[in-house]
Amino acid sequence: MIKLVWRFALLAAAAFLFAWLADHPSTVSVHVAGRVVETSLMVAAVILGLATMAMVFFWSVVKRVWSSPRDVKSYWLFRRNRKAYESLSRGIIAAGAGDAQGASRHSAIAEKTLLDEPLAKVLAAQAAQLRGDRPALTRIFQDMADRDDTRILGLRGLFTEARAAGDHAAAQRHAEAALKVNPNLAWASSAVLQLQTARKDWTAAAITHARSLKHGGDKAARHQAALLAAEALSLEDSNPHGALNAALKAHKLDPALVPATLVAARAYINDGRPRKAQSMLRDTWALTPHPDLAEVAGHMKPGGAEPRFERVRDFVGDTADNAEGAYALARAAVAARRWDVARKALEPHLAFQPQSRLCGLMAEIEEAEGDKGKAREWLARAMSAPRDPMWVSDGVASHRWTAVSPVTGEIAPAEWKAPYETIAAKPASHAAETEDAPAPSRLARPRQVEPARPPDDPGTSDDEALGDDPLKAL
Repeated sequence: MIKLVWRFALLAAAAFLFAWLADHPSTVSVHVAGRVVETSLMVAAVILGLATMAMVFFWSVVKRVWSSPRDVKSYWLFRRNRKAYESLSRGIIAAGAGDAQGASRHSAIAEKTLLDEPLAKVLAAQAAQLRGDRPALTRIFQDMADRDDTRILGLRGLFTEARAAGDHAAAQRHAEAALKVNPNLAWASSAVLQLQTARKDWTAAAITHARSLKHGGDKAARHQAALLAAEALSLEDSNPHGALNAALKAHKLDPALVPATLVAARAYINDGRPRKAQSMLRDTWALTPHPDLAEVAGHMKPGGAEPRFERVRDFVGDTADNAEGAYALARAAVAARRWDVARKALEPHLAFQPQSRLCGLMAEIEEAEGDKGKAREWLARAMSAPRDPMWVSDGVASHRWTAVSPVTGEIAPAEWKAPYETIAAKPASHAAETEDAPAPSRLARPRQVEPARPPDDPGTSDDEALGDDPLKAL
């Protein structure tokens, strides 16, 4: 539209000029080689215009002839690039279809022409992967890692190849290099975390995971707390002050995390600060009742079995609806030889499918009171009773807490629960089970194993845990 207006304006100006010349006749004299040529101003203007147009036409012809070699070269380069991009497109389609031969053929054409095209490198990598040419694939990924526009993609390819070859040191090096380029890469962060947790380098794992804590929400906070708790457990014997700091950070992020609370409480008790330990233990007990919390609370101060029983009873409170509290109180009462209190604490939880540990305590109580028949009966029930709660992560049950999954190696803090895939619901009345209701003995059970690759557990073994310090009952 603007060009049209300009053209109309130029035509209007020319018309106005010629109209003015027609209304004002004049003569133009030109002296050439001693001769005088006279003509009207109108004719002179027409001659001047025609001469200008001829010069412009002549210059355009000269310019076109002068630039024709470059134009021909640009045309052939355009055709070659168009064919190369067509090969690139067809190669990507062939790679997606699993055609290794077609992908390799089109990749060779594209790479020969498109030297600086990142997609040509991607197609070459896909073709090498389809052919199973690992050396060529590694070389391509290394070339991509050396370029700014494909560095992250190349590093991820090198990481994958190194991990497939079992070179974990190189895999971690490539993942860390990718994190330096982009700290928000989920795959790089996860890879570094898995490698660090496999080495039980909990301090480094906590630092790595802290980078994603701001954007990961509650789940990221719980994972960070689990790593800090694992770090605290690993430092508890060698560096009590560092263990306490890590445990306090974990407790702040996840107050329901039992291992962190236990480490912090033991450290406070050893430092002569039982009130702070008591406060932390009560906060966690309110969220996640666990018998080890009551055990540590019972050892808050020196003393025998009777004072420990009193402290545990004060700590757990009402146990009618709290199986963990009832078990902790009954265990303390049995140690103090308070059989009546132990029996009363367990009674509300014995009516329907009592757990094996409760049956074992009842057998101990009956035997202590002299009724060996009932003791044997409770022991028999314990053999077929529902399983006791354990630390379960990814279907693997263990007596020790783990911060990472023993199956996948990813951060998956173990949960304190009964190790069943299905738990029978408690009926409204304690009627006998019908044929349609599965008996507890037929319920599917998860694996309870010490895996071939042991869990990434910083805790001590059961024998070491009991040791000389009764507080270390984790």
